[in-house]
Amino acid sequence: MKFLDEAKVFIRSGDGGAGSVSFRREKFIEFGGPDGGDGGRGGDVWVEAVNGLNTLIDFRYQQHFKATIGTHGMGKNRAGAKGEDVTLKVPVGTQIFEEDGETLICDITQEGQRFRLAAGGNGGFGNAYFKSSVNQAPDWANPGLPGEEKTIWLRLKLIADAGLVGLPNAGKSTFLAAVSRARPKIANYPFTTLHPNLGVATIDGQEFILADIPGLIEGAHEGVGIGDRFLGHVERTRVLLHLVSAQEEKVGKAYKTVKHELEAYGNSIPDKPEIVALSQIDVVDEETLKKKTRELARACGKTPFQISAVTGRGMTEVLRALRDVIVEANAGEADKPAKAPKVRHRDMQASDDEAADERLGEDGDHQG
Repeated sequence: MKFLDEAKVFIRSGDGGAGSVSFRREKFIEFGGPDGGDGGRGGDVWVEAVNGLNTLIDFRYQQHFKATIGTHGMGKNRAGAKGEDVTLKVPVGTQIFEEDGETLICDITQEGQRFRLAAGGNGGFGNAYFKSSVNQAPDWANPGLPGEEKTIWLRLKLIADAGLVGLPNAGKSTFLAAVSRARPKIANYPFTTLHPNLGVATIDGQEFILADIPGLIEGAHEGVGIGDRFLGHVERTRVLLHLVSAQEEKVGKAYKTVKHELEAYGNSIPDKPEIVALSQIDVVDEETLKKKTRELARACGKTPFQISAVTGRGMTEVLRALRDVIVEANAGEADKPAKAPKVRHRDMQASDDEAADERLGEDGDHQG
């Protein structure tokens, strides 16, 4: 399946159906009166998150979504039917923006979540609606209101628990393939990974989702290489696993390069917990490994893990460290107190009046 994380589509809700101009015509009934029914509402345009999707590739082949118009009203006081709705089925984690690409309409983060993007137009009133004691035979009806139309942007930000970041060829895809059943493309040249990959890692009976994104190089925030457009897929993660290859001549500089790109991108990514690991340690000797571990520790300010996805060395420890951070973050969210509902001024006034009434009632009881 091809990967696409951004799409531009045109949507239009249905127009309302027109009201009917009709009069009752029946034998032996001299003054039948108006009996034109109202038109039906136009169809709405909805967006819904569904399971089993992780790409927006379907919207490359269909960019126009139009709901149907409402049925017109009919005689004998028959109202028109509502137009059929149109639903855009998107992956969980999709954000909907206005045409300017900056104004957020909604953020779909849960399976089954729905949002109405465009409401259908109201149906017009039939002439039966306008009859009164003054005008008992109106001969006009309202047309239906037009629907809404707009161009929107769909942007997918994959939902994962942990994200893999690092320079190209740092061993991110190899790590993902070693700890999950994902099978990303692996080769010994830069930018082998051209789109994000997801995998489910298991440690001590607990599962969490890993996201592997294309490598970052110096100047990525300015568009060098693939750029930083895929960093949006690790915005929702709980923790970042920063891999630095032991094959790098200067591992400290490699770490700082990626760290600078993350800070330049912003959007809360620099504030996320970070676990640093020296990868591909099976290709260097022990003396070189100790030297590069010390250099990386000076650059990141903490002792990095030493891992090899080929031999499995250090993999369990890293997965447990990721698991601990994710569990702690989830527990912290669960312990957050619920937001107090906003109290409007008129509600405050009403509660004050009720309290005063209660006090008056109590005083009356005491006096009695």
